[in-house]
Amino acid sequence: MPSTWDLAQLLRWQMEAGADEAILATPVDRFQAVAPVAAAAPPPPAVRPRAAPILSSPAAVNETAQHAAAQAKTLDELRAALDAFDGCALKQTATNLVFGDGNPAARIMFVGEAPGADEDRRGLPFVGVSGQLLDRMLGWIDLNRETFFITNMLFWRPPGNRQPTPGEVAACLPFVERMISLVDPELLVMVGGSSAKSLLGKSEGIKRLRGRWFTYENAFMARPIPATAIYHPAYLLRSPAEKRAAWQDLLAIREKLDGLGESTPEQ
Repeated sequence: MPSTWDLAQLLRWQMEAGADEAILATPVDRFQAVAPVAAAAPPPPAVRPRAAPILSSPAAVNETAQHAAAQAKTLDELRAALDAFDGCALKQTATNLVFGDGNPAARIMFVGEAPGADEDRRGLPFVGVSGQLLDRMLGWIDLNRETFFITNMLFWRPPGNRQPTPGEVAACLPFVERMISLVDPELLVMVGGSSAKSLLGKSEGIKRLRGRWFTYENAFMARPIPATAIYHPAYLLRSPAEKRAAWQDLLAIREKLDGLGESTPEQ
């Protein structure tokens, strides 16, 4: 019989793979032989649940999202616009809208990739294991959720933590851009390769993008701001050898934040 440690490792692996919901109402003892259960016949098409209608193309979704985001004058209004927005199919499978967290008047803003299981349950970004690591990392350079604002490129969790589709990114991007303009930070940090490529319009991976400074702006912003990218903490949990590079990036962010106003951002 497997040890308690083996079972805990197996459960942790299943959760990381996205199997974080119980399917049956009562537990099943898999160590006891049971008769196979015949698969239930699928319901007829007439009684299958139908998802709420969504817009037909990424371009149409993006156009509608742009209009909805532009109408929002505050973060509360932006959240209400997202609550009313039906252009992203992820809304139909997620438990909660994961909007943002931290100080809405912060000098520095972080944008990650997508909510995970813990974020989906609580409706807050970066509250799981990787989020706790990120909080500790930022604490090393005297930053916390009272001094920064944080969100994700997606506002709803992809099922099983899969990679988002281009259409899902297109649906959420205008809201992210509007959020950046409303927070109006002095410095933007993209957490992970997906957010860096989406916001910077780059095709390079995170290993080539981290450690560099860019000038970021979008149509909602009144001014450009310096921006950089860092490794996602989930990647650091899998690749601890990269923590040294992550520490160098954090020191550069602290130095840049302290020196803002004394020099212009580099391209």
